[in-house]
Amino acid sequence: MTRIVSRLRHPLAAMLLALGLLSAPAAAQTAEEAAAFRGVISAQVEAFRADAWETAFSYASPGIRTMFGDADRFRSMVTGAYEAVARPQIFEFEEATMLDGRPTQPVFVVGPDGVARRALYFMEQQPDGSWKIDGVVLEALPDRTT
Repeated sequence: MTRIVSRLRHPLAAMLLALGLLSAPAAAQTAEEAAAFRGVISAQVEAFRADAWETAFSYASPGIRTMFGDADRFRSMVTGAYEAVARPQIFEFEEATMLDGRPTQPVFVVGPDGVARRALYFMEQQPDGSWKIDGVVLEALPDRTT
């Protein structure tokens, strides 16, 4: 676990992992769930690329939407801290999984800075059965080159 913690760039994620609140990947999602995750995430990334911030914001979970309040504040956060997913050079889906009981879609991503990372997209199912993005954590991948 020390190796995993040292690779995380996000201090909160490192702390949660160290405390055991996030666990190593467990059971995979169903094929239908994984396809839904990829659809939502792909649509949000396309909205980022098109500077369609209201559309991108619509793919966020209600909790995320409440936290940021509007698409402009969401845009500021994404472009400031998550440029790797907002403007990726490489964006490759990995196998969907569970982390601490949360449906998670890992993505290998290389941002405009050329740094390889793994984006962990936490997904939340809505009452209507659709899926929304409920947070993203970026892990540095220093041992992986592009």
